[in-house]
Amino acid sequence: MENLSLHPWKLVFETREDEDHCDMVVHLDAGDRSLSGHGRSRRNPTDPSLPQVGEELAAARALHNLANRLADDAWSMIEERQVQSRVVDA
Repeated sequence: MENLSLHPWKLVFETREDEDHCDMVVHLDAGDRSLSGHGRSRRNPTDPSLPQVGEELAAARALHNLANRLADDAWSMIEERQVQSRVVDA
């Protein structure tokens, strides 16, 4: 790992909320591609209003969704390379 090169990635969080809901979108700019993840939280009517908790849950869910999309994207690239390799070898 001595020859690490920098590949800066940028995350931008976009939030929309009202009294009972928080919607979060996290946008990833990875230079050569962009992906987004979505998350939502909803306050139980019997719970006190704690906006920070709702934002954190929505952000965590958006990041989890983004992580799944990123993994799916990586697997798709791996599968595409394997198919290309088989075509070249044939």
